[in-house]
Amino acid sequence: MLLNAHARAAEQAEPCRVPGIRHEVLCGQVQRALDPARPDGVKIAVHYVVAPALARRKLPDPVFLIAGGPGQSATALAASVLPLFSRLNNRRDIVFVDQRGTGRSAPLACDDTRHRHLADQTDPERQLVLLRECREQLQKLPYGDLRFFTTPIATQDLDAVRQQLGAERINLVGGSYGTRAELDYLRQFPQAVRRMVLDGVAPPDMALPASFSTDGQAAFDAMLLACERDADCTRAYPQLRSEWTAWLKRLPQNVTVQHPLSGEFESFVLTREMAVSAVRGPLYSPVLSQALPEAIHEAASGRVQALLTLGSGLSGRKNMAPAMGMHFSVVCAEDVPRLAQSTDAPGADFGAEAAHLYQRVCADWPRGELPPAFYTLPKSPAPVLLLSGGIDPATPPRHATRVAQALGPLARHVVVPQAGHGVMSLGCMPEVMQRFIDAPDDTTALAVDARCVQSTPRPPVFRPVAPGGTP
Repeated sequence: MLLNAHARAAEQAEPCRVPGIRHEVLCGQVQRALDPARPDGVKIAVHYVVAPALARRKLPDPVFLIAGGPGQSATALAASVLPLFSRLNNRRDIVFVDQRGTGRSAPLACDDTRHRHLADQTDPERQLVLLRECREQLQKLPYGDLRFFTTPIATQDLDAVRQQLGAERINLVGGSYGTRAELDYLRQFPQAVRRMVLDGVAPPDMALPASFSTDGQAAFDAMLLACERDADCTRAYPQLRSEWTAWLKRLPQNVTVQHPLSGEFESFVLTREMAVSAVRGPLYSPVLSQALPEAIHEAASGRVQALLTLGSGLSGRKNMAPAMGMHFSVVCAEDVPRLAQSTDAPGADFGAEAAHLYQRVCADWPRGELPPAFYTLPKSPAPVLLLSGGIDPATPPRHATRVAQALGPLARHVVVPQAGHGVMSLGCMPEVMQRFIDAPDDTTALAVDARCVQSTPRPPVFRPVAPGGTP
């Protein structure tokens, strides 16, 4: 039976080239019903890429990489993340599946926003108009029924890929929203899971728009506190907290800035919501967040270019940009309906603007149905390694702590205190993951030594270089 499955997989996947990957890989697809209740209805192709194991005698359980977002394309990330799994790739296939709605799998992508005006990227009113236009365009597609892009349906697609590849059990590694997909896979297909790594845990019962504010505020406050406790930062920015507060009170204000990608100068009214949005993005990465004191100081002095440029840093990376149609199809079905039940209090600075925007967008967005069991966290029959960054503004340790308790004794939670959103690439963490997945038994896997990441320092505060060559 297994040999037959491998033969079928070989017929479906063909040798191909992926930009950024030196060696030849395999590209395949599975045909899936858009609506699982109508198997004879509209079909979509779920695409995947396999980086074959280098060894001739490979192990039978591949590693599946699950992208985040929601809305990121796994195959678009393949070239950048594959080096992290080079040792695992010696004896295991590494599989990247474009979740339905992303990449080449019935994509629900809005127009590329990276070169749009800065005000378009940060002004909630402009975002609302653009997203409504996007929804109307997506609904005209042959697969444009947006109700069928939820996580549970995508999880079933993932298992169809596993079956086509002939793998009895698989290892899953995911980040951010990808951890939610992993947890749902564990719920629906526990017998197919060998090991799981969850990096930046976003559980299914997390009301994402509400937690934006709570967790973003906590990370921002941690940045301010770190500056106050650092002699160099305090000397350079002795009034940072009060500067920030006073500047927010002066908004809105007219500004003229240069777009960081197009180079064109733009004039618009900078609002409080836009300023907070610009601050939140850099908090994902400690390296970027350490430039926030200088950017905030500059903004408080009437020069907002640095802050708005810093705030657009992550959005400029094409392979990181989510398919926004898929993003809202997931969040409008899974998160926004639970906002009323959320106990997350809005942050003092970050407020409830993000949640309000999602509520307004989702008011007109077609909403998929979810089984009640989707929001449950069953005991795990397989070892699970949960990873958290202590200053993550999106998925801090509090979420993983609760999930680890629910998953039971086979779950282990590792916190990197000074890390942001996503820790699997830090220092020795690729080796930790490799040893966790390669371990011959569950006890050895759960005992893997992860102390090497505990002392990862927070980067030093950024200081601009003066004309004379000194900060």
